[in-house]
Amino acid sequence: MKKSLLSCVAGALLMLAFGSYGENFTVEHLNNLNRLHDVNVSPNGENLIYGLKKGAQSSDDHLYLQHIKSGKIQQITSHQQAESNVVISADGNSIYFLSARSGSSQIWQLALGGGEAQQLSDLALPIDGFSVTPDGKTFALTIKVKPGCQSLACTVAAQQAQAKQKQGVRVYDQLMVRHWDSWADDYKQHLFIARLLGEATNQGKISQVTDLMPDWQGDIAGIDQVSFHPQGKSLVFSAKLPAKGNAWSTNYDLFEVDLTQKSTQKTIQDALPTKAQLTNITQDNLAWDADPVFSSNGRFLAYLSMSKAGAESDKFSIRVRDNITGQVKNIARQWDRSVAEMVFGVNNRTLYVTAQDLGQKSLFAINSEFGDVRKVYSLGYSADISLAGEVIYFTRHSLNTPQDIFSVNTDGYGLKQLTDVNKEKLGKINFAEYKQFSFKGWSDETVYGYWMKPANFEQGKQYPIAYLVHGGPQSSFGNMFHLRWNAQLWAAQGYGVVMVDFHGSIGYGQKFTDAITGDWGGKPLEDLQKGFDFITQDQPWLDSQRACALGGSYGGYMMNWFAGQWPEQFKCLINHAGVFDLSSFYATTDELWFVEHEMMGAPWQGSDNYTKHNPAALVSKWQTPMLVIQGERDYRVPYAQSLATFSALQRQHIPSRLVMFPDENHHIRQPENLKRWYQEVFSWLARFTAPQQARQTGTENLPASTATTAVSAQQSSN
Repeated sequence: MKKSLLSCVAGALLMLAFGSYGENFTVEHLNNLNRLHDVNVSPNGENLIYGLKKGAQSSDDHLYLQHIKSGKIQQITSHQQAESNVVISADGNSIYFLSARSGSSQIWQLALGGGEAQQLSDLALPIDGFSVTPDGKTFALTIKVKPGCQSLACTVAAQQAQAKQKQGVRVYDQLMVRHWDSWADDYKQHLFIARLLGEATNQGKISQVTDLMPDWQGDIAGIDQVSFHPQGKSLVFSAKLPAKGNAWSTNYDLFEVDLTQKSTQKTIQDALPTKAQLTNITQDNLAWDADPVFSSNGRFLAYLSMSKAGAESDKFSIRVRDNITGQVKNIARQWDRSVAEMVFGVNNRTLYVTAQDLGQKSLFAINSEFGDVRKVYSLGYSADISLAGEVIYFTRHSLNTPQDIFSVNTDGYGLKQLTDVNKEKLGKINFAEYKQFSFKGWSDETVYGYWMKPANFEQGKQYPIAYLVHGGPQSSFGNMFHLRWNAQLWAAQGYGVVMVDFHGSIGYGQKFTDAITGDWGGKPLEDLQKGFDFITQDQPWLDSQRACALGGSYGGYMMNWFAGQWPEQFKCLINHAGVFDLSSFYATTDELWFVEHEMMGAPWQGSDNYTKHNPAALVSKWQTPMLVIQGERDYRVPYAQSLATFSALQRQHIPSRLVMFPDENHHIRQPENLKRWYQEVFSWLARFTAPQQARQTGTENLPASTATTAVSAQQSSN
C-alpha cells in the first residue's frame, strides 16, 4: 500500500513536471502575446531599446529600455500614441522615433537621461519612415505625395480637391493597377531629404524638405532600403525606375545621391539640395538589387543582388563595392544560401548575415575579402541583427517559443537570452514536442520536414493528422513560431502536425528552390506524397486513415491539386486563398513577374504549364470535402479563385463550405477574424477526423449555412 501511494505521488509529480496540469495553447493565447518591435542596441552595448505591444488588440504599445548586464527594465514612453521606426542616436544618449502624438506622424527625439520627447519635424503631410545620419543633422524621409508637385502644400491641395469630387471612378493607362490589397492612386511614396539646423525648438523643427525623385510615377522600396554614408556624404536607396513594364519586372536598382553640395545661406530652405543628382549604381543588372549597407568607416558599400531578371525567389548574393577604387566584388559566390539581412562587423571586413538553412534561419559570418562562410548560430528563426563590439544581438523564435531578444559572441559562443517578454502569459502552457525529420523525395533527393505531437500526447494512442502545406511557394514551414499558421494550435486540438519542405522551399540550396519553377504540380506533389507515407510509417502514433490537409496561397493551390491527383488519401481539405485556374489567375493577379517566372511565360507564349498543372482541369475527379476560405481584399490571389473552387465543389455535391472575410487581404491578420478563421478550421477538421472533439473546440455553435459571412466589415475592427 505504501509502495502504491509512493508510486502515485511520484507519478503525479512527474506529470506536474511535464506540465500535464497546464493549459493547451489557444488562438486567444496567440492573439494575447506580447509582440516585440523596433529592437535596437546602444552603440556601447549597454542598453536595449525595444517596443512591446501587449497583445494584438491592446492599445498598450510603448518603448522600454533594458540594461543588458543587470536586466533592469524601464518603460520610457507612456503616450497613448504608439512609437515606431525607433533609432538610437550615435552617442547612445537619445532615441528618435515616429509618433502621431501631435496629430500626424512626425519625428520625435527623447533623451534617455530623462525629460519629455521633443518634436523634430512639423510637416504638412505624415512621415511614413525616416533614417538619420550619425551627427543627427540630416534625415531621409519617406512621404506619400503626388508626383510632379514641387511642395508638400501642392499634394495637400490635390488631396483636398480630390475629396470634393463627386465621382469615384478609377482610370488607368498602364499596369499595375492594384497591389496586395490596395488600388493604385495618384500618390506615390517618395524619398525626401531634410536637415535639422539648431536644437529641437519651434525655430529648429524640420519644416522644409526636398523630394529626391519629384517626377517619379513610382515608389521607393521602403525606408529600410535607405542607407546613409557614415559621414553623411551620400545616401543609397533601392527603387524601380518608372516604366510601363514594372508589373512584370523585378528590376529594383540602387541609386546614390551626393549630399556634399555647399550653401552660403543659413536658412533651412537654402541648406537643402535644390535638385538631386541620382546615380544608378546597378544599372547593368536587370534583376533585383536591394538592402544597401555602408561599413562604419565608409570604405565599403554592401548590398544584395539577384542575377535572374523577373525572378523574386532567386538567390540574393552579396556584392561589396570599394568606395575608393569603385571595384565591386561578388562575395561567397559558391555559398548556396540566399541572404535575408546583413550588418558589417567592427573590422569593416566581416559581414554578419541571416539566411534560411535546413529548416532554420541562421546567423553566419562572411569574410568580405576572401568569401569564407562560418555558421555562428542555428536554432530557430533569427532576425533583427545588430552589433556592439564583438557581440551580435538578434531576435529569435522557434516552433515552441515566441520571439525574444538574444545575444551571442561573434565566435558563436556565449549565447544569452536577454528578454522573456511572454513569461507570465505562457508559464502554464503545454507546448507540444516536435522534431525535424528527413526522407527521400523526388528523384531520391533528401527532403526535410517537421512533425509535432499533440500537446497531451499519450504513448500507445493514435492521433489524427493535420498535414500543413506552406505557401510561397518559395517559402518554408520551418522551426518558427508563426503568428498565423501556428503549428502549436493544431497540436493543442489533439492533432499530430506534419509539415514538409518540398522541392521549391528555401534554405536547401538554389537548385532545390528553382526545382518548382515550371513544375508546380510535379516534384512538390511527389515530395508531399512520399513524405506522408514515410512519416506515418516512421511515427506509428500518426493515424494515416484520419488525416486532413490544409494550406494557403500555393498551399491552397496544392489542396485543389490534391483533390484531383490524390483524392482518396485525406478525409478533408482546407484551402485558404488557393489558385483554382492558372490562366485566370495570371490575368487577375497583381505581380505578373511572379506568375510569368513560375509558369515560364504568359499563357499565350506557348507555355503548357497553365494546362498540365491546372487544378481546374481535374475537377471531375474531385471527391474530398473542402473548406474554402479567403479575404475579399486579396489582390495577390483574387477571391474569384475561391468562388470558382466552391462552385466546382457545390455543383458536384461535394461537402463544402465557403468562408469569406470582406476586410482581409491575402492573410488573416485582424485578431477577431483570426479567431473565427481557426474556429472554422478546427470545426471542419473535427467534423471529418475527430467528431468527438467538436465540443472541445468551441465551434459547435457556428452557423451551418453556407451563405453565412464569416465576419462583416462592420463587425470587425482594427
